[in-house]
Amino acid sequence: MRRSHFTIPFGGIFLCLTLLTGCSQKFQDVNDTAKLALFGDDDTQLTTQAINQLPYASMYARIGDGPQAFMVLAFAEQDIISSSPTSANQPNAPLLKWLSADRGLLVTQAGRITKTLSLAQGNLVATTSKTIDPLALGLHKASTPKAWSRTLDWQPGYHFGYTINSAFSNGSEQVIVINEQPIKSLYFTEDVNVPSLELSYQNEFWLNPITGAVIKSHQQLAPGLPVVEFSILKPFS
Repeated sequence: MRRSHFTIPFGGIFLCLTLLTGCSQKFQDVNDTAKLALFGDDDTQLTTQAINQLPYASMYARIGDGPQAFMVLAFAEQDIISSSPTSANQPNAPLLKWLSADRGLLVTQAGRITKTLSLAQGNLVATTSKTIDPLALGLHKASTPKAWSRTLDWQPGYHFGYTINSAFSNGSEQVIVINEQPIKSLYFTEDVNVPSLELSYQNEFWLNPITGAVIKSHQQLAPGLPVVEFSILKPFS
């Protein structure tokens, strides 16, 4: 199977950050973040002490069967839902933009990957919905809907406006290990259906039992694109 790497030149990182963030609020110095990412290596594992000492939120991420990458949070911007009459001007979870040592970018929102840049096997271009993602509402809450629909755009090819329907399982307790530390979690599956392509796949999420925040995930970006696995090492706060 082909190994999937992030493949943009380092000088392009700053251009990519500009394209992704627009007028977003920067909460850490980009130059410092980029320098930190430069010193990372594939398949490395940092000690818990080293991670806690870094002034950045961070995670491990793996694209397909590629090497594990250490990623730091470069930007966070607030997202406002205004397309739905029932959620006009309602704040949604912030958009988090992660920078890797191997020169890649992931955008997450409430633990869901909503956009990527410069992945070798293709990119998730956009994720849109008129309703809030159940992950943002908190899957651990009994009141949260267990069904959701959204629209995905992805490349290569001209894949735009595909309706994606999701059904979430009820959570079950699991103990997972992140960076050699056992952590209690609630495990959920997301059964994803793409009606127009007659395709289905499954995403997995491990949540903090108290806050509902995603601490680990396996997500297929879109039909034909690789699965991304990530584990949060130091959460955004």
